[in-house]
Amino acid sequence: MSDQAAPAQTGPAQPAPAPAGHPPLTLRWAVAYMLAATIIALSQGLQQGFVVANLSPLAGDLGVTTATSAWLYIAYTVPRAALPVLLIKVRTHYGLRRFAELGIVIYVIVAFASVWITDFRSAVVVQVLSGAAAAPLSTLGFLYMLEGLAPEWKLRLGLPLALTVLLGGTTIARVVSPFLIGDGGFLWVHMTGLGLALVSLMLVFFLPLRPVPRMKVMEGTDFLSFGLIAIGFGGLISAFVMGPIYYWTDMPWIGWLLVMGITALTLGGIVELNRRNPLLDIRWLASPAILHLTATLFLFRLILSEQAAGAPKMFAVLGVAPEQMTWLFAIIFLASLMGGLACIAWMRPTRVAWFHLVALLVIAFASWLDSQSSTLTRPMQMVVSQSLVSFASMLFIPPAMLTGLLIALAKGPQYLLSFVIVFISTQTLGGVLGSGLFSTFTTQRQAFHMQGLSEQLTASDPQTMQAIAGGAASLAGQIADSGARTAQAASQIVQAASAEAWVRAYDDAYLLTAFVALISAAMLLLHLLRDLMARRAETETSGAKP
Repeated sequence: MSDQAAPAQTGPAQPAPAPAGHPPLTLRWAVAYMLAATIIALSQGLQQGFVVANLSPLAGDLGVTTATSAWLYIAYTVPRAALPVLLIKVRTHYGLRRFAELGIVIYVIVAFASVWITDFRSAVVVQVLSGAAAAPLSTLGFLYMLEGLAPEWKLRLGLPLALTVLLGGTTIARVVSPFLIGDGGFLWVHMTGLGLALVSLMLVFFLPLRPVPRMKVMEGTDFLSFGLIAIGFGGLISAFVMGPIYYWTDMPWIGWLLVMGITALTLGGIVELNRRNPLLDIRWLASPAILHLTATLFLFRLILSEQAAGAPKMFAVLGVAPEQMTWLFAIIFLASLMGGLACIAWMRPTRVAWFHLVALLVIAFASWLDSQSSTLTRPMQMVVSQSLVSFASMLFIPPAMLTGLLIALAKGPQYLLSFVIVFISTQTLGGVLGSGLFSTFTTQRQAFHMQGLSEQLTASDPQTMQAIAGGAASLAGQIADSGARTAQAASQIVQAASAEAWVRAYDDAYLLTAFVALISAAMLLLHLLRDLMARRAETETSGAKP
């Protein structure tokens, strides 16, 4: 059975709401759709995670520098963040069934092509195609998780589970990557991605989504708006990925990327505001409620950069191999799963602010624990703190999305999918911007601490001379030449000082994260107290009336 086309509408074109007449599926089929959602979501999440977790090995495998390999991440992330905006209308125009089937077929073709990557250029092309093909999978994972549930369980059960599997792909990729990368390079990484894509293909055709009405809403101006939005996202993402690597002021083209991104997004907004059937309802997105929610989510993405750009990079500086961190990331994923289960048990619309307050306080405490790190810190010593951050993230994001979905439903059911897709795009963009800012801060603090340590490591400093002499003596059995031993010992001391400077920089970043989380929690608590006092005053006023 295919989706039925509806007549072209007049007025602002919005995605059609799912028909209310679909009864809930039986338990067996509901579980099947939820398992399908898990595999589809993890398929696209792992693809992104393999790139994020393996940039350095990818650079060696392709014969390029680590800085150059960062373009692979950009090539994947830009279409991954921008394309969902266009997919709002694509799904409505062509129908949900065709959208799902075509999206998964394209994803399988791209996964198959990734097996044949031979050089950096082909890798960039495949990453662009992978990001574009993965964009619809995020929406499909969400829709499949909700498909078989009764209305009262869609937001309470489906929402936390969907977000857990959608956001957990990168973490799981860090767990499995070391076991997949071996003498064969990235062959088994690509084969794993292809295998998951094929399983997802089978599930999409075996478990089709139930049809919704179609409307012919695509217009030529959609591609102009999408092009400007894609250029804007591309400029910002490229700048915030490459800025911390080359440093912002050292390469003029980084500034031009920022200018290009901001200008393109501004022009895109102007075009959308003057269209009858826009891709995005800018006026609704600029309403106070949505702006407040967007600012809240963006701030939280900045705070969560403590985990995405903090611990993994700090351990890389300390020489910890990826396979030594697998247990840490496995426990982190389990902690996020526990956070999702906590949302299922206790999340209600009236408790969203309290969930956020608890999440901010937990992150503040966990970040303070991380700020006590030293050069002797190893992954298992950060299990508690990183698990708390992961648990708190799932206490924050599902309730925040619940708020957005309720706002969208209050506006009209047709805004529901629009909010989901915008949420996915902004969270991808926010994650990149947050990691870029976190990395920039740690780079600056490392330079500051390294300058202070360098002033202590002088030839006239007795402790430095003693350390060099001790290091040279320990190398006597390996290096015969005394001058070479002294030079090697001095080099080791400089390397140790650099590692110490980096750890102190990350400690500063962790402490800043804790401070920001505490300030945010204090502001939220004041807001809750104000609302409580307002309600109490209203109750007393009502009670005093005759």
